[in-house]
Parts: sequence; C-alpha cells; structure tokens
Amino acid sequence: MSGSERIVIVGAGVSGLTSAVVLAEAGVRVHVIADELPGLTSLAAGAMWGPYLVEPKDKVDQWSRHSLDAFRDLAGESAPGVRLTSGIEASRTAESPPDWATTLPGFRPADPAELPAGFTSGYRFTVPLIDMPVYLDYLQRRLREADGTIEQGRLSSFADAGPASAMVNCTGLGAGVLIPDPNVRPIRGQHVIVANPGLTEFFSEDTGLSPDLLCIYPHGDTVVLGGTAIDGDGSLEADEKAAAGILARCTEIEPRLANAEILGHRVGARPTRDPVRLEADPLPDGTPLVHNYGHGGAGVTLSWGCAAEVKQLLVGL
Repeated sequence: MSGSERIVIVGAGVSGLTSAVVLAEAGVRVHVIADELPGLTSLAAGAMWGPYLVEPKDKVDQWSRHSLDAFRDLAGESAPGVRLTSGIEASRTAESPPDWATTLPGFRPADPAELPAGFTSGYRFTVPLIDMPVYLDYLQRRLREADGTIEQGRLSSFADAGPASAMVNCTGLGAGVLIPDPNVRPIRGQHVIVANPGLTEFFSEDTGLSPDLLCIYPHGDTVVLGGTAIDGDGSLEADEKAAAGILARCTEIEPRLANAEILGHRVGARPTRDPVRLEADPLPDGTPLVHNYGHGGAGVTLSWGCAAEVKQLLVGL
C-alpha cells in the first residue's frame, strides 16, 4: 500500500470507520462509502468491551485483545466517548466467569452483599465502556484529519464505487445482498436511553442465549438500558412492549432508575455470521477485496483487532 493507492471502504459502522482510520493513518488514500453515516446498528450499541457469542474463538481472542489495548490507550488519552468503568457482571446460576473477564483489571468475585436479589454469582472488573454516538463522531473526525473522505450513497454492486486499488467490505447485513452471502443474518437489539440518576458503575447479567438481556451502562448524563437479542429479526422500529420489559428488568436491579426520564430508544440489527468473515476475496475483475463483517454483538469489541488484520491482508495483496 502507498499514498498513491485509493482504497474504498464500503460501510460506516464501527468496523468500517475503524478500518478506515487504521488505513488512512498508515498513509493510504481512503474513501468511505455508506448509505448510513454512521451505521445505525453501531449507533444503537451499548457498548461495553467483551466478546459476545462470536466465533472463531482463537481469532476472536486475538482481535478482542488487540481492541482492548486500543481502547485502554484511547481512555488514557481521554478520547471522546471512551472510558474505563468498573462494575459487575452477574448470573442467577452458579457460573464460572468467562475467560476474557479473569484477565481484566480489578477482577474479583463479587461479595454476596454486592449482588442483587436472585443472583447467585458475579464478578467485578474494570472494562472499556463506549458512548457510541460520541465515539463514532470521533472516528469520523479522526478519519478526516488523516485526509480520509466519506461519501453517503447506496451501492448495488462494488463496481458502483468507481476506480479503486482495493476495497474493504464492511457492509454488515448489507453483505447478504451485496455479495450475496446467505450466512449473514440479523439479531435485533433494542436499548432504552434515560437520564442518569447518579449511576457511575455498569451492571450486566450473563443471560446466555436468552432473547431478554439485562445491562445498565452509564455514560455521564445518560444511561443505556438493555436489551434484546431477537435472532432473525431485522426490524428497526422501537417495540413498546420490549422497552417496558427492559425498564422493568433494569429497575428491579437499580431502583434509582424508576423515575428516570426516558430520552429515547435505539434499535439495531446486529449483523451476525458464524463465523465472522475476515478474508481476502478478489472481485471478478481482479480488484483486491477484503471482507470484514458478521461480528454480531461484538463489533465494537473486535473493531481495532479486525482493522489491524484488514491492513495486514491488504499489505499482502
């Protein structure tokens, strides 16, 4: 790769924007094309670092650790939307902690007195918490500062992007049509945004494969409450019944949320694929193409690690 090459990245969610930043800051001419600026699903994310039901495990471990280091550095630099936050992940059954949690700063089993009623185990640790609207705006500014460009537009084929030395496919669910890839599917997620009544720590429940999630993510003046994981549902309209369930679950854990002002709802369709697709696959005309999509609910967690591998793959083409 060199400054004379033009790399086109399709998609402006967290995967596309992070890949664009990594390449642009390496001196490559980067142009992003996306029909949503930024991607709606990334805007709707909570978002706490942590591998979430995503494969392949060996690569996910590598990508997520790389991203963890990147987010720690960003928090240390006071990058907009990124901070290290302490809190508890708990379970209603006696579960062992996930492997990734045991290596985090401040990891320890939660004291019984720290757990809400009905929970039998839990773990305290410190982890990056990302305020997505603020953070995605930061990534766009950082890309432009590196002389990258962004264009809003919908592509019916990669050829519509115009001349390119190489392309990166970060279209998420759009890959289902653009490739087409029948293996990518939506998992609907919904969050409720409320005014913060004074919370400073996160809380999340290990709900396994349940479609009803429970998470409380404070971001300064607001709190993101979640959530849902409806496999196969790509609708983006807020569901009042789901929102009521989210509020009920979260208020049971944190009574201070009972009278919190509701500020809005965020809905996204997590682009899920088993496994994540990150590989080179040239277009029929020979143009190098790298796929980077299908991260499900772990897009933020894998973003910097996957972007680094995108760069590595392009260097080898």
